[in-house]
Amino acid sequence: MTKPLKLGVLLTSAYGKLVDTDSKQSGFDQLKEFMFTFIRLIKAYFRGDYRQVANKSLLIGVAVLLYLVTPLDIIPDFIPGIGLLDDISLMAWFVDAFQKEITRFKEWEADRNFDHSRIGTF
Repeated sequence: MTKPLKLGVLLTSAYGKLVDTDSKQSGFDQLKEFMFTFIRLIKAYFRGDYRQVANKSLLIGVAVLLYLVTPLDIIPDFIPGIGLLDDISLMAWFVDAFQKEITRFKEWEADRNFDHSRIGTF
């Protein structure tokens, strides 16, 4: 198998883990919703409203977010073809690993009729 083909298979596999391909939402919208939900979870945790998340999970999640937003990468983003591979792989792992935490948090929000306009407040 050639390297471009291996890269394509890897990216397709990562994309499949990142998004629900049966959803009517685009992959980008699904990821955006997942990340915004995680940010709401962090804010609810620091406000003291939500504590049903392990500290270790919270720390790992924050570390992933920091890695994704910092300009320093293991594989620099400007390298064509593979530059975003580390980011995509990390996101695929993050979505897979945190799906249960996010689902529990969304259920908690739904039980409390959470007002998403509070996202900007701590």
